[in-house]
Amino acid sequence: MESLRVALVTGANKGIGFALVEGLAARMGPDDVVLLTGRDARRVTDAAALVAKAPGTRSRVEGRVLDVTDAGAVAEMAAELGERHGGLDIVVSNASALLTRDRPQSEQADEFIAVANGGTHAMLRSFGPVLRPGGRLVVVASSLGTLGHLDPRLHPLFDGASLDEVDKAVESWRAAVHAGTSEGLGWPRWLNVPSKVAQVAAVRAVAAQRRATDLPKGTLIAAVCPGLVDTPLSRPWFEDFSRAQSPAQAARAILDLLLSERADPAFYGELVRFGGVLPWYGGTPLNEDRSLTA
Repeated sequence: MESLRVALVTGANKGIGFALVEGLAARMGPDDVVLLTGRDARRVTDAAALVAKAPGTRSRVEGRVLDVTDAGAVAEMAAELGERHGGLDIVVSNASALLTRDRPQSEQADEFIAVANGGTHAMLRSFGPVLRPGGRLVVVASSLGTLGHLDPRLHPLFDGASLDEVDKAVESWRAAVHAGTSEGLGWPRWLNVPSKVAQVAAVRAVAAQRRATDLPKGTLIAAVCPGLVDTPLSRPWFEDFSRAQSPAQAARAILDLLLSERADPAFYGELVRFGGVLPWYGGTPLNEDRSLTA
């Protein structure tokens, strides 16, 4: 009998998170467990049942309520699962909040940042310690997460920063958004850009601390870019969807990374897209409220 493997995906009620759970449940073994998590209990239950009944599902699928903005709840679940299963093999931090055009971004900043950045940091802090040797912990970000997409004045806030320093930079940015001073300080108008940079910076910060221990064991910590995905999250912000992927299509490359027998050391601590590394210093500053890349 194969040894039990455990995978967990946040923000998995729909979209790419749901597609990742579907793919993991189809490609992992019958003795493995895939945990589908989200904030809404009814949606979690319905989504987990849908995957469990799908014809291609092989693994056991369990729905668990998890609000990633509650760092205490994240820590509690990590400790519980670590004790019950002896650790996790795959952790995907995917939760995100909807950002719309019909309200000022300053009115949406707190929830958006709490989920995308506070949630990412909580997952890295709590699930990193319970990741088994050879495991995978990835954060779903985007190509907007490279440092070059920020004004050079802001680079020192994130380049080589610790996770605590990334926390402080995010809070400074959030405060500037509410004060109406963010654009004058060089922050892009579109919240998604600094949020994604901060996500990748958080991954790099944790990876810098763990690299020497993780690499010999084949453990991978990385950010991933799925490319442009046609979802309600992206629809308000991108104009050309002619090459957009469905969530299932976008999940394939990430699933290959999560389930690969050997993690490529070149991917460790980096932002990975379609099997290649996006350079941390790449990109150009984005000062508009939309972009046509993903």
